[in-house]
Amino acid sequence: MKIQSKMPETNDRLHITLMDSGWVPLKEPKNLVTAIFLSIPLMFISTLLSLGIINLFSSLSLEEYGITDDSLSFTIHLGILLWIVLLLMFHEILHLVFVPNFLKSNKTFVGLTYFGGYVLSEEEISKARYLVITLAPYVMISIVLPILLSMIDLLTPTLKFLIVLNAAASSVDLLNVYLITKQVPNKSMIRNNGTKTYWRN
Repeated sequence: MKIQSKMPETNDRLHITLMDSGWVPLKEPKNLVTAIFLSIPLMFISTLLSLGIINLFSSLSLEEYGITDDSLSFTIHLGILLWIVLLLMFHEILHLVFVPNFLKSNKTFVGLTYFGGYVLSEEEISKARYLVITLAPYVMISIVLPILLSMIDLLTPTLKFLIVLNAAASSVDLLNVYLITKQVPNKSMIRNNGTKTYWRN
């Protein structure tokens, strides 16, 4: 595992080698800004699903956040900023721990950019495992966690906010899941060359 401050770049020579070896490039957005734009519909769906799950197990109202018919008060405390940073770290750790042998891998990268954290692996990973890696933070934080917290009466307004924020922030992950599901046959292998994704039967 390598920790660095920028995303790994695509290697043009490796691209040619992969193509000659039968690897097929995934049809995907060229950059993160485009991916974020294309994932906006998934952002709404994932957020609504998370809100629905929270509402099933706990009360959910705008009054919890100082929003009423008569007034609107919105304060950002330093504590919530710390919680958001911890959420970001936890989100990326959940990606990371599902990467096979991530501690020993010199092809797995972890870092922080202006757009947030990232985990990227250039190891060959099965399609099923790749989907688990990609979906883990959304499923565990925004679907499973609110159910567990409500069962022990710890689903506070702050945690509800973080759970919904994670759901919205998972939209690019969900777009990636959609692209993999639509384009990559079952039992295929997937790997990256920088931010570019390839698959092979």
